[in-house]
Amino acid sequence: MSKFTRDYVITMKDIVKEGDLILRQVIDEVNLPPSQEDREELACMMQFLKNSQDPDLSQKYGLRAGVGLSANQIGLNKRMFAVYFTDEKGKLHEYELINPKIISTSATMVYLPQSEGCLSVDREISGFVPRYERIKLKAYDTEGSEIHLRFKGFPAVVIQHEMDHLNGIMFYDRINKENPFKLPENVDIKSI
Repeated sequence: MSKFTRDYVITMKDIVKEGDLILRQVIDEVNLPPSQEDREELACMMQFLKNSQDPDLSQKYGLRAGVGLSANQIGLNKRMFAVYFTDEKGKLHEYELINPKIISTSATMVYLPQSEGCLSVDREISGFVPRYERIKLKAYDTEGSEIHLRFKGFPAVVIQHEMDHLNGIMFYDRINKENPFKLPENVDIKSI
C-alpha cells in the first residue's frame, strides 16, 4: 500500500534527490487500466504541484514551486507524471498522464534562457537545454483511456523534461559539457 494517498501531503522530504538510482533508470509502464492506488498517487502528485504554487501552502510546508512531477521523483517505479502550470497565453495545463510517449516532434527547437530547474536538484545549474519546439504525445488518462495531446513552446519543454525523468535522463545531461551556452548547430533554435 502506497503512502501517497489523496490525503497525504507531499513535502520536499518526499522528493528524491539527484544521485538516487531511481532517477537514472528507465521507469516501468503502468498496467492498464490504472489501479486505484495509481490514481491516488497521481492525485497526490497533482496536489503537491498546486500546493507548491500556492504562496501560503508553499510557505507552510516549505515547498519549492514546481510545474511537473514524475512518479520516480517520489520513489515510485511507475511511468506516469503530473503537470500543472499556466502557459504564456494564460491557458491552464493540468494533466495526469500515464505511460506517455512522444510520437512526433518538430524540427525546430527552443530553450529557456534561464536554463531549467528541477525539484530533485538543489543546486543552480546554468546552461541551455535544447528541446523540441512542438511535440505530439500519446498517453493514458486516469481512467485508462488513450489520449493524444499537442504541446508548443514552454508546455512542450515541461513535458519533455518530465519524459526525460521517466527515461532516467536529467535536464543537465542535455547541456553542452564543453560550453553550457553553446546551442546545437544546423538546427533552427530560439529562446522562449
